[in-house]
Amino acid sequence: MLTASKLLAQGQGLAPVLLKRAATVELDWDVRQKSRFDATDSQGRALGIFLPRGTVVRGGDVLVCEDGSMVRVIAAPQPVLRITHCTAHGSPFDLLRAAYHLGNRHVPIELKPDHLQIEPDHVLADMLRAMHLIVNEVSAPFEPEGGAYGQQAAPGHAHHHHGHTHAPGHQHDHDHEHEHDGHVHDHEHDDRHTHDGHGHTGHRH
Repeated sequence: MLTASKLLAQGQGLAPVLLKRAATVELDWDVRQKSRFDATDSQGRALGIFLPRGTVVRGGDVLVCEDGSMVRVIAAPQPVLRITHCTAHGSPFDLLRAAYHLGNRHVPIELKPDHLQIEPDHVLADMLRAMHLIVNEVSAPFEPEGGAYGQQAAPGHAHHHHGHTHAPGHQHDHDHEHEHDGHVHDHEHDDRHTHDGHGHTGHRH
């Protein structure tokens, strides 16, 4: 098995002729958000991928193997929900509203000028249709946004915690529990804001 522990984002610095000659490997989003996984490239070689923790592999990235050979990553088509606005009863602004509501639920979203894409979820699909959006399941590569903290949180994680420091007067602690398979979300926020003498504490969703 060949091991690869180096990733060149979008093949940066490589000549196009080298990229064209490189072997390829098709990976779906579930695999590409992992830092350690096995795969088989287009030449039939078994690959063991060992990347720094937190690395997200994107379509077009290049893996460098221990023998110096390169493998270009292709984002494999997978089932996704494609969300478009209704031209008869809505407007493109509806997609902005949808992205806002999905973002509040920490859903990985791929943003396009004329549509959104998310992973299949019948509860979310019903919510979006209730907002007069058109939702269709298609097979397509999935490249969700990276997120405000450097990368999008991986779906299926049982728990994540993040804390960050703001300017004086702003303090946030967030502790989120998610159970995605059963669509259970328990969000507990302890947000303390001070604005001109007004305090806000204790939000539970």
